[in-house]
Amino acid sequence: MGGLAAVPGRGRKPDPKKSKGKNINVPEFSNVTDIDPPDYMDGLEFAPMIWRSIVPELLENELLKITDMHNVEVFCMAYETYRKCQSEIAFSGVTLNTAAGSVIKNPALTALNEAVRQMATFGSLLGLDPSSRQRLTGAGNKEQTNPFAGVLNM
Repeated sequence: MGGLAAVPGRGRKPDPKKSKGKNINVPEFSNVTDIDPPDYMDGLEFAPMIWRSIVPELLENELLKITDMHNVEVFCMAYETYRKCQSEIAFSGVTLNTAAGSVIKNPALTALNEAVRQMATFGSLLGLDPSSRQRLTGAGNKEQTNPFAGVLNM
């Protein structure tokens, strides 16, 4: 069976650089210029605070598109959960005594762990950590010359 792909997904993927004359639809989404926290965050303590902290930075760097707003919301809500869980753990401790007299792990630890994972995932999508920021913005102002290039000319 030479040349026939028996399994879907095998073979070379098309190279977008070589698709001359073909319409490559790259979506262009609108930039967000200014946006306040959603109304449902009004009664919350930490989510609006982190919103007001990160959104201006994302706007200043022109990294925030309208399609990213749900990522900002999830990140802020995860931060709210994270802070509340930290408070609960500080107040009650890592373990709890049940009515039956046994000791169990504080359920706030599980919620804290999930909130941290969500913050890492959605923060990465927004460029809130160094590696994802470099992925989103490029190498930036790093010197592009090779310091060892002169060795070849000796």
